[in-house]
Amino acid sequence: MSAFKHSLLVGLVAALLSSSATGAARAPESIPSTLLDTLASTVRASQEKERDTQSRRWLSAMQPRLDRIAPGNGQYPDLLDRVRLEAALAGLSPELVLALIQVESAFDPTAVSSAGAQGLMQIMPFWKEVIGRPEDDLFDAALNLRYGCTILAHYLRVEEGDLTRALARYNGSLGQTWYPERVMRAWSTRWRAPREWQGDTLGASP
Repeated sequence: MSAFKHSLLVGLVAALLSSSATGAARAPESIPSTLLDTLASTVRASQEKERDTQSRRWLSAMQPRLDRIAPGNGQYPDLLDRVRLEAALAGLSPELVLALIQVESAFDPTAVSSAGAQGLMQIMPFWKEVIGRPEDDLFDAALNLRYGCTILAHYLRVEEGDLTRALARYNGSLGQTWYPERVMRAWSTRWRAPREWQGDTLGASP
């Protein structure tokens, strides 16, 4: 437990004890670890409930948008859940990832470009050699999302948060803006989420 969380919990315990005692109650010098654990569990449960509520709201907002653009989404029914997971792992906005997928493959997990890029996020096969996993199947939607989100997050860090340049690198068109403009237009017109739903992510708002 961090020092901040420990001090917060100690403060909560002190307040609880003070409210139940008469006169000038003082917090004990040591707090039973079992009580700290109980309070910590309560805080975690509250945070998890809030995250679950936000997740349901996000899914209910995004599913109709996905259905309009990719009505044949039955071949991968858990796409939104997976996008949200992989985006979170990479520290990305899930709406940005959805916009990129729209531009790259129109949500077709079997898509192949003229240059040989594969799957939802159009990953070039050379990436398998770069990371030493030549056996990976880039048509596996979940794996493709893992590759794509990791690559985009890497480029964002290389470009110190400059989304335009990071997207251009992703597309192999660094120095040009047509591709970043397409992704950000899709993001702002179709996938943009209310600001209060957005976390501390790379590329958190268009």
